[in-house]
Amino acid sequence: MIIRKILNNNVAVIRDKFDQEVIVMGKGIAYQKKNGDLIDEQVVEKIYSLSTKESFIKLQDLLTEIPIEYFNVSDQIINYAKLTLGKKLNDSMYISLSDHIFTAVNRFRDGVILKNALLWDIKRFYPEEYEVGVKALQFISQDLDIQFPDDEAGFLALHIVNAEDREESQDIYRVTKIIQEISNIIRLYFQINFDEKSVYFYRFISHLKFFAQRLVSGNMHGNESDQDLLDVIKSKYKNAFLCVEKIEKYIEANYNYNLTNEEKLYLTVHIQRVVYKTNS
Repeated sequence: MIIRKILNNNVAVIRDKFDQEVIVMGKGIAYQKKNGDLIDEQVVEKIYSLSTKESFIKLQDLLTEIPIEYFNVSDQIINYAKLTLGKKLNDSMYISLSDHIFTAVNRFRDGVILKNALLWDIKRFYPEEYEVGVKALQFISQDLDIQFPDDEAGFLALHIVNAEDREESQDIYRVTKIIQEISNIIRLYFQINFDEKSVYFYRFISHLKFFAQRLVSGNMHGNESDQDLLDVIKSKYKNAFLCVEKIEKYIEANYNYNLTNEEKLYLTVHIQRVVYKTNS
């Protein structure tokens, strides 16, 4: 295995025997090495070969930011989900799940614990995926020493549902239209052009996709909790929250739906992050 690109001490990009670029992981496999050096196959623990170039590039970007243990626990969860559910999951789940767990752990360690207002609906509509989410919490506890509440099992279950590509449960055109509408409001409000290749934009669009799918399917919720936390976020990210208020008015006028405090909180955080990274 000849190194083409080093992502960190534990991860590198190589070409396999079919002359295809793949990502290899293993503790210290790229330590004190350079492009063109050889990697001993016996020290390689994981090999990732994604089906699209876009997913492959996004995974490389995340691997420069996220420690290898998050990908290892994601791999356990995905393999368990495939075995338990007997369903094919999109390659992109390796990206979205690792990224979600990484941000959730950081948020949890900072003392920010978010309630999952969709938890009851997730248990009701996706019971098998929710049970996988509960098992995933055990993997996370064992590998990362984090004791998440049951709310997080619901968030993880949604990632699994999304990876199943249930086209029958969503109107792709309407979902895309809603994502575009909200993105345009943000773009015009801040007078920016998003860096659509960035990890932060990917996270932002993933959040909008979940929201739009719920809006189109009618599986929305009316939970108005977390007012105190919303007040903190509103004060900390004033411009982002003002933008969310514009989005709220648009959604109410065009889709007859009022955003909950939790939805406004999440939107504010995601908008702040993607705008800050675009401008930095």
